[in-house]
Amino acid sequence: MHIPKLCDACGGLRQRQTSFSLLLTIALTTLLIPSPSLAQTRLIPSPSSAPLELDLLTKPKDYVITANTIHPQGLTVPSLWWAQQNSERKLLDNWIAYPASGKEPARVDLIVNQQIWSLLEYIERYDFVNRLGSAARNFGYNVRVFNYQKEPLATYTCNFSTSPALCSIQTTVKNKIGLQRSL
Repeated sequence: MHIPKLCDACGGLRQRQTSFSLLLTIALTTLLIPSPSLAQTRLIPSPSSAPLELDLLTKPKDYVITANTIHPQGLTVPSLWWAQQNSERKLLDNWIAYPASGKEPARVDLIVNQQIWSLLEYIERYDFVNRLGSAARNFGYNVRVFNYQKEPLATYTCNFSTSPALCSIQTTVKNKIGLQRSL
């Protein structure tokens, strides 16, 4: 019969202590070193808090561009007509594009058909915002998505001072009882 010596038991204890120390080091390193996604998110500005101005759809001012704005000299920037024609199930109804000002970067407020938006799954909404946000980003615009009740539904916001531009998508979802939360 083999009887373990006292030092054999100590070796197992030392091994457990080393494993625990290694695990503790990895855990602390993971917690203390910021991940790139957190660092990048801080570099992206918050979406504009300016109110949606639906009256500009029927009475546009010189500085805004809508789906009904046509420039006879050339392409109107940002050009979202192709995206509007190709948006699945006629989701994109209209948009208002605001040029950059001293206070805010350029942005496009998209107005979607609420009935169709509510039928989309989260991933379909994300895909829509990503596609139109990418198209607007190419012209230097951030994007906000609204319905005609002026409820914010999603944003696509970029930091254009970095190369390539760092962007973030945020969506708002309603649960079954109508409460909103951001994702």
